[in-house]
Amino acid sequence: MKKVFIFLIKLYRKYLSPLKHTKCPYYPSCSEYGLEAIERYGAFKGGILASYRILRCNPLSKGGYDPVPIKYVRRCKSTSD
Repeated sequence: MKKVFIFLIKLYRKYLSPLKHTKCPYYPSCSEYGLEAIERYGAFKGGILASYRILRCNPLSKGGYDPVPIKYVRRCKSTSD
């Protein structure tokens, strides 16, 4: 599955990305981030990280430097009584 996601991202970068007239406000770009996240954490966890990054990437975003985390940490709300 990991290879399939990497292949799809590379297809996007080669054929679709050049057609876009906007540039990703983040560094590394979202596709670079996705590749690195999937290579580092696998299809599931890397896919979650890449999806979250893509959701944050929009024209209203400041962007900036946002690397793939060194350690994958699952974010969840804790409930305390």
